[in-house]
Amino acid sequence: MVLPDAGLGYPDSPDDGVGVVAQLLDADLSAAPVLLQAPPHVGAWNEASVAWLVGAQRPLDAIGPGPARVGRSDVERLRTMRQTFDRLDSTFGGAHARMALVQYLRTELPRLLRAGGASDVRRSLFSAAGESTQLAAWMAYDAGLHGLAQRYFIQALGLADAGEDRLLAASILDAMSHQASFLGRYREAANMARAARLGTESVGVPILTSHFYAMEARALARLGDAPACDRAMGAAVQHFERHTPGDGPAWLDYFDDAELAAELGHCHRDLGRPDRAIEYATKALHSASGDYVRSDFFVALVLADAHLDRGDVDEGCRVAARAFAVGESLESARCRGYVDEFRQRLARHGRAAGVREFVASVRDSRLWAPAVQ
Repeated sequence: MVLPDAGLGYPDSPDDGVGVVAQLLDADLSAAPVLLQAPPHVGAWNEASVAWLVGAQRPLDAIGPGPARVGRSDVERLRTMRQTFDRLDSTFGGAHARMALVQYLRTELPRLLRAGGASDVRRSLFSAAGESTQLAAWMAYDAGLHGLAQRYFIQALGLADAGEDRLLAASILDAMSHQASFLGRYREAANMARAARLGTESVGVPILTSHFYAMEARALARLGDAPACDRAMGAAVQHFERHTPGDGPAWLDYFDDAELAAELGHCHRDLGRPDRAIEYATKALHSASGDYVRSDFFVALVLADAHLDRGDVDEGCRVAARAFAVGESLESARCRGYVDEFRQRLARHGRAAGVREFVASVRDSRLWAPAVQ
């Protein structure tokens, strides 16, 4: 029987973390309501951040508890599978192939992580497991399973810590900040982005630091703190301009000019600056690679929001209609969340002919259904 607080605590040791991850995966596969319906726990974010910063977890055993041996091929196979599921997530949404990933991880992760092996291989294995568990968290988050996603994120942080992968661990905190912002916990979101930056000051990579500042800026924009948000956006741009393509971790390759512009577009929209939001969102869409359908949908809705905020109702509806045509294949609660935000803005212009035409054109779209929180 899974307990309501399963996975909320930062693991005391790598072995404890493996056991908790296995428990979460089992509960997920059996659709345990206590986890699938669990709300996020605000205190767990703070506790995990502090535990990682102070090095609360015992180090990874040099040999491993099991008689079986793991090698580099096991690590590479795990990373390759993560990349495959990551592409499915970005293209079709987190709810599309989430259970297939969970089944794969339940079959592979506990067995591999409990096996013996050379110290460097086991560290790499725990790091790869952290990447895969983080993806499980992202997919649960995108599917609207926020309590479960939070638990996966916390355990992914512990796995990355066991693998001594400081950059990955900080990136997981960064992802937790993203979820907290989505859920309206903006101060916690800003603090987790700052913790990620603080924890990597000695090994900072400009492209990663840029993303930390961008996440902090997103939270500050929602808080309406324009001066602090502007400083964070400026720092994000400065660090981004310092980076050389390819100098960061492979899992951060997606963060390019288009993604940075999208983050800045979000911030300016939330600060009530529609002209700047339109500038950055347009830049993001024009320079996007097309490989990240969900991200393109998000920024298109930001652009549509900004047009409505500026009073360009027909253009806002046109941009949104085009986004709906692309995003119809996405199974994502986050997408419906963006749609709900657009819907609220649209209600202010409810009598306009363009609004009536838009609503009629998307009435049967599953994206038009209210988001499930």
